[in-house]
Amino acid sequence: MNRAKAWLKRYGRPLELARWEFFFENGSKDAVLTCLQAFQNDDGGFGHGLEPDYWLPTSSPIATWMAGQILIEVGASLEDAIVEKLVSYVMKTPQMAPGMWQTVLPENNEYPHASWWHWREDCQADWVFNPSVELAAFLIHWSPGGSKGAALGWESLVHAMRRVMGVTEMERHELSNFRKSLALLKAHQEHFDAVMEYPFAEVEKQIQRLTKDVIDKDIPNWAAGYKPLPLDFIQSPRDPLFTELEELVKENLRFYLDQRTEEGIWPVTWGWGQYPAEFAVASRYWQGILAVDRYKILQAFGEELA
Repeated sequence: MNRAKAWLKRYGRPLELARWEFFFENGSKDAVLTCLQAFQNDDGGFGHGLEPDYWLPTSSPIATWMAGQILIEVGASLEDAIVEKLVSYVMKTPQMAPGMWQTVLPENNEYPHASWWHWREDCQADWVFNPSVELAAFLIHWSPGGSKGAALGWESLVHAMRRVMGVTEMERHELSNFRKSLALLKAHQEHFDAVMEYPFAEVEKQIQRLTKDVIDKDIPNWAAGYKPLPLDFIQSPRDPLFTELEELVKENLRFYLDQRTEEGIWPVTWGWGQYPAEFAVASRYWQGILAVDRYKILQAFGEELA
């Protein structure tokens, strides 16, 4: 971890260094918010490559979603101006379909980006409720009950829940959005059961089943590419799926430890297929993000690693 932090200081963004210090060195929430504000636009949304594969400088739902995840993890509240502005952006941004904000914007094609973030007429079919279901959960989490923000969040969730309850399989990233949304909505379970078409417990059961199905269980092949691994979903021993998939999770923990470089970080296992110079920059940023995220997971499973 000492080598990883030294690497972050040399090559990472100030944002990831602030997150590192917040999680592992009693750093301040305000330091994280200050770094994150550099990516926020006047309209309250986020851009400027906050998601390193998506370099659009103007605000987008994807970059705003990524900012929301960071704000959740440091315990930001509506009292923080950065959150208030984010909520305002989400509320003001038109939905392209009921419950669904546009994932990839046409103007993104004008800036360096990963091939999967290239806009085309039918690209929303690839993303569906990624990240819309989580944006809706953010509105509920950060809006007073009965407010316009909360109402928009619940209205959007109706359509997202129809989606998840009507499928037999789901793409890994959209599924992760649903899992993280449900974690935020657990505190609102009573209201969820009152206004949704499906009970919370039934949705939770469906999402757990989809998670078990999508996880790659071919352990010898994990190093061969960008696979949906157990720790992409089960990030704490408190996760209900941990007991059922404990051995697979422990294999993933060992895999993470084995895959670290001499510098204490992890290589990026994907490429853009275009913009090689810009991808070299983006991959450095991703290595910083992976370092923070994976050491958080290793810390959460500390006793299991002993």
